[in-house]
Amino acid sequence: MTLTLGKSATVTRALTLEWRADGSLWAVRGEEERAVSVRRCFPWSEPGRHLSLRDADEEEFAFVRDPAELDPRSRAALERALEVAGFVFEVTRVLEIEEEVEIRRWLVETRQGPRAFQTRLDDWPRGLPHGGLLIRDLAGDLYHLVEPKRLDKQSRELLWAFVD
Repeated sequence: MTLTLGKSATVTRALTLEWRADGSLWAVRGEEERAVSVRRCFPWSEPGRHLSLRDADEEEFAFVRDPAELDPRSRAALERALEVAGFVFEVTRVLEIEEEVEIRRWLVETRQGPRAFQTRLDDWPRGLPHGGLLIRDLAGDLYHLVEPKRLDKQSRELLWAFVD
């Protein structure tokens, strides 16, 4: 991978990406490694190219012009991160959970705005290593409850069956 540093300096350093057991993407470049998140850049017509890998401070750690430039393991890790990055909604409040014939209907507030979605009745939220919950709806979108025990009383009461 070629990294451009200003107008005149270009340095070639290997970038490798790892999908770790806790569900995070790590970028390793030389002696540096950081947990990163993927941000798609323009043009929107090529959503799988021109990817900014940003650290926890939203600083760009690396830029991937074309995933084909990566080794197969790194490319697979990036593809997995892209699947997650595009459709993860952070739930801030649970307004309603209704069980119907073979489905569970959810009404929630997220950082991205209000959402209604459905899950199969036998699909339960998955516990994450850090204590949060992850819910996959019928359309494949993901809903992340970062700290269910810190939600408001109504949300916790609706979630009691899913939280230990």
